[in-house]
Amino acid sequence: MEKKKSARVDGDKNVSKSKAKRDARRKQVQREKRDANVAKIIWTAVAAVIVLGLLLVVGRQLYIMAIRTTPGTDYSAGLTDDGRIEKADMAAMVDLADYRNISVPADEVEATAEEVEDEINSMLESYKELSTDEQMVIADGDEVNIDYVGTVDGVEFDGGNSNGAGYDLTIGSGLFIDDFEQQLIGHKPGDEVTVEVTFPEDYDEEMAGKDAVFAVTVNGIQVTPELTDDFVAENLADTEEVSTAAEYRAKVKEDFYQEHLQDYLTTYVLDNSTVNTYPDKYVKATKSVMKNSDENSGMEMEDEIAYEKELTQRAKDTVKEVMVYQAVFEDAGLSFDAEAYYNEQVEAMGEEYAKMYGAGYLAQGEVKQMAIDYLVGLYQ
Repeated sequence: MEKKKSARVDGDKNVSKSKAKRDARRKQVQREKRDANVAKIIWTAVAAVIVLGLLLVVGRQLYIMAIRTTPGTDYSAGLTDDGRIEKADMAAMVDLADYRNISVPADEVEATAEEVEDEINSMLESYKELSTDEQMVIADGDEVNIDYVGTVDGVEFDGGNSNGAGYDLTIGSGLFIDDFEQQLIGHKPGDEVTVEVTFPEDYDEEMAGKDAVFAVTVNGIQVTPELTDDFVAENLADTEEVSTAAEYRAKVKEDFYQEHLQDYLTTYVLDNSTVNTYPDKYVKATKSVMKNSDENSGMEMEDEIAYEKELTQRAKDTVKEVMVYQAVFEDAGLSFDAEAYYNEQVEAMGEEYAKMYGAGYLAQGEVKQMAIDYLVGLYQ
């Protein structure tokens, strides 16, 4: 009896071991299936990301191709020969500012005393002459003309000789080393002056820290004339159509007034006019010419999408200006002989340049100018 019982126990053990193996195998198979499913999900996700990335890249490229502007040189594309945008009704497309009833603030358009004096001084400066009057004495701030020969230890060095070409130097400008300029103060035209200087330590390797001697010849002192009746009669009577200093000063003041008035009026009209609809064909043509100009100027276009967005805005800003001036031109009932105007431009700039821009583009400039002149004329 005891042996049979032991046999049953051994049998139970064998059955338990077999079941355990089957369970272990089943768990292993389940684990392998689970791992395979996880791997499949991961690879599916990775593949999806890759595909999505490719789609985004391809989609971006397709989008860029769709919006990319083709550069061109047809300035008159989308324009009629009389300078107007083709098939565009300005009355319907532009809400034009009330340009006939603008309140112009006097303090914003009148010439300032400073700008009048600056303009006069600039004009007088253009008439300055070199004086060799030996009674004149060099003072700080004077512009002198000199020649010089520089030596170190008696030996002439490279770049130290004006070779008789004459050099214009403003005393106190600090253009020359050490106190070179100050050593000329008190001297006169015709003087031969020995100027001793020391090159700074941070100068080039060859000359740094060395003492030098310059033999300087003072050729003369630049003299700027004064605004007098005689000066005006001699130099400005024909070109400026004035005969006295007071008349010239008044003309300068009036010129600034006209400039400021035009700026104020055109800015007001442009800022207070609204474009309801843009002429797509002309905007596209404007972008084409602009892109051609950008490429010729070497502009970098690393982000094409951003560039095209910026280009579109620039083109619309330009087209808005064109539309507003055309709207004023038409609203005011202005006109001109476009064919005669084109022939004038051919004569003025040459046939090659006139053809390059085209009749429409050239006439467009006249439309703008006539609109501006009309606008300013309302407030004279």
